[in-house]
Amino acid sequence: MHAGLIAAKIIVVILGVLIALQSYRAYERYDNQPMLYLAIGFVTISIGAVIEGVLFDIADVSIFYSGMIQSIIVIVGMSFILYSLYYQPT
Repeated sequence: MHAGLIAAKIIVVILGVLIALQSYRAYERYDNQPMLYLAIGFVTISIGAVIEGVLFDIADVSIFYSGMIQSIIVIVGMSFILYSLYYQPT
C-alpha cells in the first residue's frame, strides 16, 4: 500500500510540473504575467503534495505538524493560482 501512495504522489508531482512548465512557456511567449503566477502556484502545490510524507517519514516530524505544513504550502499555491485569475495589469 505504501508503494501505491508513493506512485500516486509521483504522478501528482509530474502532472503539476508539466502544467507549470506549460504555464511558464506561455508567460515567456506572450509576456502574460498571470501565466507566471499560475506556474508558481502549480509548482508550490506540487511541492505541497509530497512534503507531508517526506516530513513524516524522513524528517520524523509529527503527522500533525507535517500535515499543517503541507496545508500551508497548498494554501500558498492556491493563492498564487487565484491571484493569476484575478490579476489585472495597470
